[in-house]
Amino acid sequence: MTASSHKVLVANRGEIAMRIIQACKKLALDFVCVYTEADKHSGHLTLARELGGEEAAFKVSSYHDANEILSVADHAGATAVHPGYGFFAEDYRFARRVSERTNKMIFLGPSWRIIRSLGDKINTKRLARSLGVPTVPGSDRPVYDELEAEEIAENLFSFQAEQGVEKPLVLVKASAGGGGMGIEEVDDLDSFKTVYRRIRNYSKRQFHDEGVLIEQRIYDFNHLEVQIIGDRTGEAIVHFGTRNCTVQSTGRQKRIEVAPGFSPDELDYGFNAAQVLNDIIRHSLAMAKEVRYDSVGTWEWIVSPAGHPFLMEVNTRIQVENGVSAAIARIRGTGGVDLIAEQIRTGLGDPLGYTQADISFEGVGIEYRIIAEDPDNKFTPWVGRIDTFSPPEHDWLSVHSQIPRDEPYEIPTDYDPNLALAIIWGSNLADAKQRGVSFLDDFKLTGEDQAGQPLRSNVAFLRDRTADLLRF
Repeated sequence: MTASSHKVLVANRGEIAMRIIQACKKLALDFVCVYTEADKHSGHLTLARELGGEEAAFKVSSYHDANEILSVADHAGATAVHPGYGFFAEDYRFARRVSERTNKMIFLGPSWRIIRSLGDKINTKRLARSLGVPTVPGSDRPVYDELEAEEIAENLFSFQAEQGVEKPLVLVKASAGGGGMGIEEVDDLDSFKTVYRRIRNYSKRQFHDEGVLIEQRIYDFNHLEVQIIGDRTGEAIVHFGTRNCTVQSTGRQKRIEVAPGFSPDELDYGFNAAQVLNDIIRHSLAMAKEVRYDSVGTWEWIVSPAGHPFLMEVNTRIQVENGVSAAIARIRGTGGVDLIAEQIRTGLGDPLGYTQADISFEGVGIEYRIIAEDPDNKFTPWVGRIDTFSPPEHDWLSVHSQIPRDEPYEIPTDYDPNLALAIIWGSNLADAKQRGVSFLDDFKLTGEDQAGQPLRSNVAFLRDRTADLLRF
């Protein structure tokens, strides 16, 4: 079966669903998408019907219902499923089901075994350490013995003291936890034993597993990423550069992404920033090649103020910020790189068709996440109606959004209040920042809630944070 004869089910919503649909159209692929009642006015539904007709969209009760999603796929004759990000994107059980059910389809992401392997943070840490990849200091397996836990904690406090950390901290985490559950900070060895026992007991009650992880707490770090893609052979693997995602909400949710991750030509750093970028790329590629990575993925890093990089995790999916990496990438000197299209094309079996030597980078990209929220009130989501959504038009700007431009839009309360992604390209960091501020100043965005109060958004927050992008 040739790639062009496939039909792709878009198992997501909003702007990412729209970008997947557009990528399918670019590749001359048939597609079908799903939508819920809450999304009946979403731009992804409008676009699907515009490009594919009424039969290109099916209503479902939930994007989380695998049975419903796969029933639509069977009814529509889909041969591949693209999960986007969120929902089923990193669910290896779903990916396995898609590829091994009686009516087999292609999961447009990594193979389910890779998702399972790299989705396990402990396994990822072990793999990294076996390859000499730096990880956050601490245990790489659940610790059940109290004396061993104390020894690890003592070594971590000593390590931080040697690094000149003024207030050393150790994280004690339930190894079976997630989403911030079962984590405490310890600032001295005397109190460690009490906290260790508390987390161990909590983990046993909540997760039926007494395993505990002990890690160093790193403050004032920069959050960097490396964009990787490989084809189905698991041998042709390249990178599309780095990103800096340090501007985040109080809940550690990304708000601005910049590519590349540092700007040593324009800013001064207290370490060799160019070397750090080279190192995290080299380490990320080493891991990708070791597991024969076969799709789009992101290696996430934290970099300490002294310039020490530590691998945090691997995201085995396309990410929201893929477009900012694509904005500065060139393949054989040609721009217009579409990482989603590349993911689909190679996921359906096409060879990558280029090497690292064919990829170059030009300029600086900035991605703003426009969100209905109140940054002055802990980034609390805002609920209401969007009356005006009118971004300016420039050849250096692309805006991805599910919000209609010609009619009011009620923000669904079922999902995050993400309004748009704006990607700015500039010839250098200063140029990109100037254009970013210009975009934010000219962007017309208005609305009201049920009480008649005006829209709250993060536009002013984004503008304020633009001045210091990539400074460390």
